[in-house]
Amino acid sequence: MAPRGHRNGQAHTNGIPNIDSLVNFNNHFQARGVDQNGNTQVIWYYNMVGTAPEHHGTTTLNAPIVPVTLDLRNFDGSPRFVNGQPLISSPAQFVQPTVDSPVFQNFTYSSSNDATQLTDAVQRAEFFDRAKPDWHTLLNPSVKTGRTMVLIRGTYRFALNADGSCCAFVLVDANTFGNALFPSTYPFDNSTPVGAAENTGDITTQDISTFLFPNTYLYVNGDPNQCCILGYHTYDLEPGIPSNGNLERRYVLNYSSWISPGLFGGGFEDVTALSHEVAETFNDPFVASDGIRNITPWWLSPNGNCQNNLEVGDVIEGLPEGVYPITMNGMTYHPQNEALLQWFEFEAPSSAISGAYSYPNIGTLTALSPPEGVNCK
Repeated sequence: MAPRGHRNGQAHTNGIPNIDSLVNFNNHFQARGVDQNGNTQVIWYYNMVGTAPEHHGTTTLNAPIVPVTLDLRNFDGSPRFVNGQPLISSPAQFVQPTVDSPVFQNFTYSSSNDATQLTDAVQRAEFFDRAKPDWHTLLNPSVKTGRTMVLIRGTYRFALNADGSCCAFVLVDANTFGNALFPSTYPFDNSTPVGAAENTGDITTQDISTFLFPNTYLYVNGDPNQCCILGYHTYDLEPGIPSNGNLERRYVLNYSSWISPGLFGGGFEDVTALSHEVAETFNDPFVASDGIRNITPWWLSPNGNCQNNLEVGDVIEGLPEGVYPITMNGMTYHPQNEALLQWFEFEAPSSAISGAYSYPNIGTLTALSPPEGVNCK
């Protein structure tokens, strides 16, 4: 259960009240901007994972990894075969490299005296002026029971591997994917990966959970040419039960695809999507769902994204030097650089490490957005 806190978000030590979810804290900043309706606003509230940086000590969160296999079926739901093989795409070969990646394992960063995980290093960079030396927010990964997502022909596209096996990649309709990932009823519907993992206790409200897919990318508006979503973070909202005091339950999680080399430009490979989603989870665990916390002044990123939320990966995705290669545990990983809180605060100069607006590469994002109106108009 999250600690109780003040509704206005001004208490450093308290998170969002009256929910059953992971530990989180609130704060606010001042910047001149406009809200969704174009009204001037000066005070903006945010909510992040862990405890406030003014506190000593380490917060460690369980981080279940649920591998999800795609079972690509015919129109009538029967198994589909190509070249005599069933169209089954498994993430098995990507699970251990994911666990061994800098998202979950320690590496050396300038923002920490001790080797630490990537997202913790990013958080320490943005709170560098106030974080206690021993303040950390870490993930404890564990691989859980694999789940299967069944998709019906017409809702997906695919390309085979060079040897004719399934699959080099799979494109899935975003609406179909969401409906197939999340439970639609309570008690939990075991037919979906999230519902099954919740029902068995593989993921809990106290965790940051990853549903790991093999080269699985989403398209929108029913058009495979409108591609590609490589991952997203969110939470599954379930009603309270007597055993938790009838508090609403928030299962914080992400869908992330492993990215094999050669499919995308810009250095997008392996854990680029996962690192993006985990960093955004730390900075915005409840996806600005109350319309208050993690709503920011409107901003326009160098890649053309226009938003008004604290999505630290969206600012940088696709930019030159948008990824930060790290060689560890026998391979070179490609996590994404992330924008820092100071960029959303329109703070000049930045109080982050080395006056930065991005991290680990402080040279990726070097200037603030111009002040923007609603929808950057």
